[in-house]
Amino acid sequence: MNALDYSTTRRGFVGLAGAFGLAAGFSAALSACAPGSSSSTGSTSSKPIKDDGTIMGAISYELGTNAYDPMTTTAALTLAVNWHTLEGLTEVDPATRETYAALAAELPKTPTGTTAEVKLRAGAKFHNGDPVTADDVVYSFTRVLDPANKSLYASFIPFIEKVEAKGTDTVVFTLKYPAGVFADRLSVVKIVPKKVVTADAKAFGAKPVGTGPWKMTDNGATSKTIQFERFADYNGSRKARAAKMTWQIIPDPATRTNALQSKSVQAIDSVPYLSIDQMKASANVESVQGFGLLFAMFNQSAGNVFAKKEARQAFLYAIDMAKVISTGLLGQGTAATCFVQESHPAYKKAKVVYALDAAKAKKLFADAGVTSFRMLCTDHDWVKKCTPIIQESLQAAGVTVTFEEKKSADVYNTIDGKPEAYDVVIAPGDPSVFGNDADLLLRWWYAGKTWTESRMHWAGTPSHTQVQQLLDKGIRQASADDRKATAAEIFDLVSDEVPLYPLFHRKTPTAWDKDTLVDFAPIALTGLSFLKAGSTK
Repeated sequence: MNALDYSTTRRGFVGLAGAFGLAAGFSAALSACAPGSSSSTGSTSSKPIKDDGTIMGAISYELGTNAYDPMTTTAALTLAVNWHTLEGLTEVDPATRETYAALAAELPKTPTGTTAEVKLRAGAKFHNGDPVTADDVVYSFTRVLDPANKSLYASFIPFIEKVEAKGTDTVVFTLKYPAGVFADRLSVVKIVPKKVVTADAKAFGAKPVGTGPWKMTDNGATSKTIQFERFADYNGSRKARAAKMTWQIIPDPATRTNALQSKSVQAIDSVPYLSIDQMKASANVESVQGFGLLFAMFNQSAGNVFAKKEARQAFLYAIDMAKVISTGLLGQGTAATCFVQESHPAYKKAKVVYALDAAKAKKLFADAGVTSFRMLCTDHDWVKKCTPIIQESLQAAGVTVTFEEKKSADVYNTIDGKPEAYDVVIAPGDPSVFGNDADLLLRWWYAGKTWTESRMHWAGTPSHTQVQQLLDKGIRQASADDRKATAAEIFDLVSDEVPLYPLFHRKTPTAWDKDTLVDFAPIALTGLSFLKAGSTK
């Protein structure tokens, strides 16, 4: 998944970093220390966990080239692996979405000034046995912030001016301004060993040395199986509860579901919607509601049919979203009533909520002078089940819709910087893989130039300017309640202007063997998390 791209797709956020570059103020699902969208039941077993046991999973995403370097990777598979092998100063739990102290000795407080000190966890070591030092932390942040490295993650920490070591166990952050999301955002930078990376960055990217509870022993590049072993010197809060872990890379959904049913693996991600009921006969299956969404992005360049707000609103009023979700997703989604899903900590019902109103859609299309337009869609399996229903709804509102499908990367290659190339794009996205606070999620699409200027052609409009001002205000606010109120202002604004807006928020189905996998929790994100799980095998 190139997480970012989710320019991309749940499976292929691929190449998002290059397209997004530094300009994307994070456009690829987002919360501060409150539980987020997943409320999973987890699993229990009557059998005892084996300390020398093995955890076995199967994941649907492909492995990219030199994919694991946390400065550059945005792919679903590598991000999921890095949750287990690497740590930031803080981390956001994939299941609860709570921010917790990882390599930091304690969760940093919200800065009141422009200086913040963070002390490191005592005794922390890298997988090669070297102690973690403040110099390693400084190096890790410096390489992400260096414009020459074009790290997507730099866009998430715009408030950091510089990072310096204070002795061997403390890091001093100099900030451009106090940022209320300081503790949450530290999680986007994983701490790497300076000595190892500077010696051979390519080798590190292929098989990184981290501080996490699991140490990678096979990166899966040739075997299609990623192997891990417990890191004996790990002294953080997420200790591995098995001796070994194996992930099979199985993109084919039928093969992946068969692997669970045959007990050759204990958990799989991306359960096909049509297989959910069948899987329930032999495994636990749970769909967790998250931020991940299908969105409509409108071309607002001068002369385009969607330059007028009435046309954009008409598009959304025309869609029979209940039918899209029930037929296209088999009920595995929730119609958007806000930019974020209803279970998100920052949720507030938006000023404008779109539901099927064919008469209103026809009037608004007529007022805007719209009789036809082009709809460009990505070709993900689940998206392809939704887009024909969307087209049917729109044509029922009296407009002619030319419909075209392309691979995700091809969609963005087609439209980037080319306002004549499209009218509306339908595609999936989920920047919540990087964090759960509302500011991060909003910035993914509504800040920076890649989405607002090169894709939506929204930059420079009054509403765009207003959103930038509110984003700047929100990130500086110390109070979570104040940040929530500011986010609500943005939710209202974008619900009315709809430069890009969610059609629905998708549920993520995961299946696992409850008898052999203990304390496993499904997540709303792409991938699998075994950070708290143990095995009876």
